[in-house]
Amino acid sequence: MDTFGIGIESSCDETGVALIKNGREIIANPLFSQINIHKEYGGVVPEKASRAHLEKIPYLLKEITDIIDKKNIKISYIAVTARPGLAGSLLIGYNAAHALKLIYNKPVIPIHHLEAHLYAPLLENEKITYPFLGLLLSGGNSGLYYIKGISKIKVIGDTLDDACGEALDKAAALLKMPYPGGPHIEKNANEFIRKQKTLKKNTSAIKNPLPVILKNQPPDKFQFSFSGLKTALLYFLKDKPKNITTEEIAYYFQERVIEIVLRNVKNAIRKYKIPAVVAAGGVLANQTLKTALKELCEKENVKLIVPSPFLCTDNAAMVAAAGYLYFKAKNNLNIKSVSSKISFF
Repeated sequence: MDTFGIGIESSCDETGVALIKNGREIIANPLFSQINIHKEYGGVVPEKASRAHLEKIPYLLKEITDIIDKKNIKISYIAVTARPGLAGSLLIGYNAAHALKLIYNKPVIPIHHLEAHLYAPLLENEKITYPFLGLLLSGGNSGLYYIKGISKIKVIGDTLDDACGEALDKAAALLKMPYPGGPHIEKNANEFIRKQKTLKKNTSAIKNPLPVILKNQPPDKFQFSFSGLKTALLYFLKDKPKNITTEEIAYYFQERVIEIVLRNVKNAIRKYKIPAVVAAGGVLANQTLKTALKELCEKENVKLIVPSPFLCTDNAAMVAAAGYLYFKAKNNLNIKSVSSKISFF
């Protein structure tokens, strides 16, 4: 018998409600992105994010419930992002989930947002076996995780300050690029590489004026840090040589960001001897990073699993996919994991 689940995502600046089948098939995944709302501020404004969720979620819920009614679908569970995220935004998703509970009389399963990202590949029929290494890079998170099973997550590396995506956004702002900054950093870096190839110059021979992140970190540690790199960029821009271009600076910054990611992943693969790496989060939409990770994993003889760009960013389908795993594990009524550690559940 088929299992249908609803997922709700409202942790930050994406409002999503999804309907999936058997934990793998997306029936519907409507999403409202708030990028245009926050663009003029150069970052997410919590109050505006909450208001946008409140305004848009009723329409997304109606879209999903109309499909359920039209196809006479029997819902088995409702999964909702519980943490981490903006408190006001999370509460809107929480209330929406419990409204659906009143309608369908089905359990609400609280889901940890970061864990949901790691199961997004299931929605593209990827087979994930345990244990595996999880890499999450987004606007709010940068971390490495050793995953032994659903809810069995060990944090092995976290950021000491800023998140990777946040650093790219702030670097872009310093370089007078639009928000969100990550895609613009990559576009300018690629343009610099293209020009160097035209001139038949090798970019690997160019000395990067920006510092290596956590240069002296031992190989059994996998921490991230980006605040120092941002500060270095700020001071570099004050006294930069006149002949250096924005494209070149974007290349330098992106190179340093990718270097710390690759170093941490390589060291974690060697320490934990895992067969696969699952990488997710909005920063994985960066094709330069994705290609570099693929090359690294091929050298280390491990499988790299990265969902499509639309599943890398925040969405409700990944929340429903994680919810399916909890539902099938019979943990839906008493989840003993990081997912349940939130005060209003």
